[in-house]
Amino acid sequence: MITTLAFSAFVAASLAWMGVRAIGDHRAALAQREGLLNEAATLLQGARIGLSSDRFPVLTGRLQDGRQAKVELIADTMVTRRLPQLWLRVTISEKVECARPTIGALARPTGAEYYSLVHDMPVWMTPPDTNASLLTRGDGTATSEQAAQVATLFRSLFADPEVKEAVITPRGTRLIRQAAQGDRGSHMLLRQARFPLTAIPAGLVRQALAEAEALGMVLAEDEPVSPVYEAA
Repeated sequence: MITTLAFSAFVAASLAWMGVRAIGDHRAALAQREGLLNEAATLLQGARIGLSSDRFPVLTGRLQDGRQAKVELIADTMVTRRLPQLWLRVTISEKVECARPTIGALARPTGAEYYSLVHDMPVWMTPPDTNASLLTRGDGTATSEQAAQVATLFRSLFADPEVKEAVITPRGTRLIRQAAQGDRGSHMLLRQARFPLTAIPAGLVRQALAEAEALGMVLAEDEPVSPVYEAA
């Protein structure tokens, strides 16, 4: 009888300890997640960090020329035959809407990229020759010269296998690249998306911002047509 009571008490204490430990680990993981873009905040003027619905940080601020920039993290568990991916998404909004077409490219498309703008574009375009499978679409207003200029830039950008999507619109530009892959053990055993990093390096965010700016410059000779007040 005494042995049974002692064993039951041991089991109850063990379960309680495991519960407290799990809650502590979850809180620590959320705190670490919320600070992932703290280092990158130094890159933008008037930087502010908020939280998305899944508690990943969202960094907003302005570039030196006054344009609005938004930096986000997307945890993607929809990928097939790969570990979960953490995408870094950078959006630069123009101060005035530009007279240029909408063109975008998505690398290695599966149809499950819920965060992609390219899937919503109505007109298929011939993709440039790259080592990656590339889906290129637009709004159908690009001239052959504009399409060729953008294709040249896409060919250079997507030579880097970590670039996932690049988009040009009259209102701004967007660049998505890989920030991290999920921890294999957590994914295989617990089907969890845990990313083994404590900060997104400022250098990686700086590179993504520069690539998004390059997208805006490729058709820079086009004249602005009206003010823009929202992100692309």
